[in-house]
Amino acid sequence: MAVGSGDFIKFLGTAGARFVMIKQLRASGGIWVSYKGANILIDPGPGSIVRCAASRPKLDPSKLDALILTHRHLDHSNDINIMIEAMTGGGFKKRGIVFLPADALGENPVISRHAIGFPQKIEFLEENKKYSVGEFEFTASMKHLHSAETYGLKFNMHNTGVSLLSDTRYFEALTEFYKTDILIICVTFYEPHPEIDHLCLSDAKEIIKKTNPKKAILTHFGMTMLKSKPHIQAKKLTEELGIEVAAAYDGLTLAL
Repeated sequence: MAVGSGDFIKFLGTAGARFVMIKQLRASGGIWVSYKGANILIDPGPGSIVRCAASRPKLDPSKLDALILTHRHLDHSNDINIMIEAMTGGGFKKRGIVFLPADALGENPVISRHAIGFPQKIEFLEENKKYSVGEFEFTASMKHLHSAETYGLKFNMHNTGVSLLSDTRYFEALTEFYKTDILIICVTFYEPHPEIDHLCLSDAKEIIKKTNPKKAILTHFGMTMLKSKPHIQAKKLTEELGIEVAAAYDGLTLAL
């Protein structure tokens, strides 16, 4: 779907975990959301600003109203400083909001001293708390089980509930919070890796089955998911669950 003046969600990257990111087998630019005049960029990982310039039509980071980090890991946060610069006109216009977990500004903060004063506001994400950017409103999830403080997101666009389930180990409470019309779910592994706090395909299947969305979109693929061909796995899940499941690709746009 073409990106025009309407409201949309665009995947500027679908890379998950370090090796797909490092090799750029998939881009790692994050997710851009445009709703009723508000522009929000979620998880601007490495190359995010390049993906904005390469987008067709182009996405202008100087038009951003907010940045959201689900957590501090580099594949989600690497371009946060350059995007703050873009959003604030190089720091000459104090504007925009940055939402992020508190530990992202703890020891070794992801925002540099140079850029920390540029945004109009910085807000910490907290469990089940609601936030707004213009008419765009979202709720942070409970804390995920991950190696950094991590939250997922839930929001509405034109009476369509959308949720983004970020990196985590599987736990039962996920299936209650993420009951929405469209579920975007980060699926890093094809097979379980109990020692690593990321979801695998069987976890995703269980979550999709229990949340029963109108549509589920798999993204944030690690090497084993890429080798298993995400679009084929999505088709299998669609057939097994009777729920539409798609595999995101770099540049995928959902017009809402």
